[in-house]
Amino acid sequence: MLTDIALDAMGSDKAPEPEIRGAILACRNLPVRVHLVGPESFLRPRLAAAVGFARLPISIVHAEEFIGMDEKAAQAVRTKRNSSMRIGLKMVKEKRAAGFFTAGNTGAGMATAKMALGALPGVDRPALAIVVPTLSGSPCVLLDVGANVDCKPQNLEQFAVMGELYARSVLRIPRPRVGILSVGEEESKGNDLTREATLLVRKLPVNFIGNVEGRDIYNGNCDVIVCDGFVGNVALKTSEGLSRLVREMLKASLTQTVTAQVGALLSRKAFNAFRRRLDPSEYGGAPLLGVRGVCIIGHGSSNDRAVMNGIRVAAEFAQAGVNDRLEREFAGRPSDDRPESDLQLPIQ
Repeated sequence: MLTDIALDAMGSDKAPEPEIRGAILACRNLPVRVHLVGPESFLRPRLAAAVGFARLPISIVHAEEFIGMDEKAAQAVRTKRNSSMRIGLKMVKEKRAAGFFTAGNTGAGMATAKMALGALPGVDRPALAIVVPTLSGSPCVLLDVGANVDCKPQNLEQFAVMGELYARSVLRIPRPRVGILSVGEEESKGNDLTREATLLVRKLPVNFIGNVEGRDIYNGNCDVIVCDGFVGNVALKTSEGLSRLVREMLKASLTQTVTAQVGALLSRKAFNAFRRRLDPSEYGGAPLLGVRGVCIIGHGSSNDRAVMNGIRVAAEFAQAGVNDRLEREFAGRPSDDRPESDLQLPIQ
């Protein structure tokens, strides 16, 4: 049985080519049916000209407008009511698609999802979660990485619940270790936010290990790391820059030092394996946890493989029933019921 996924065909920096090629890769390798959402007259000839498109379960859903990377999220969401993002998320709300993926404007994607799908009962603010590789070989979930610049302790408490369930349900980690990102392991360290959040998370029925530091994101000592969106986004962008630096320096060193043909071949194989472990395209995108539907947001520079993996993550997320489990988890939990105007817009 195929899982229907709505794909924002106009999201990435080089749209729609990565989206079209990614949809083809996904339909070849995954049990999915992909709906490309965007201007039909623009997409139809490009899809028809794509190599390998024939007989694949790919369709086009017309959307008159799309939101560009340089547009202000709040204004674009309010004025472009027929955007590819809104139409795709409407398909999720109406159960015509099990999930939605976009590599477009992060702020617009988050705001549109909140508007089109609504938040789960008991969730004050949705959070973006990313999966990162670790030295131990197991993945680590980091959230929030940009949806909320400023947070209250109860927001981090909710992020801990959502991240722990995501790690168990999708990543198949039996008893995820949950930590709060701080400047030291001692509970006395950190700021008011982390200290107060620690008191709340400690009362949750999760495997809470206390404060963790930046190094713990990658050393495998923790499975779910919770922070506010400002800190998380800085950690994410720093990690992306460092990853690229390491790859380029290693590549340059191998080029300069390897001379023998056999040695060069072995080094290339090792380097390619190393590069795949650090390649963001292998992880697809970041689930927006806390909305009433599956929404995955990828990087604007996503290539075809990243799009395929974003589709894969959306399908896995839907099949695992994470949203249903989250809704049951938060049933009856209090919400501070802030008006929409008080909600933070995510980091662009």
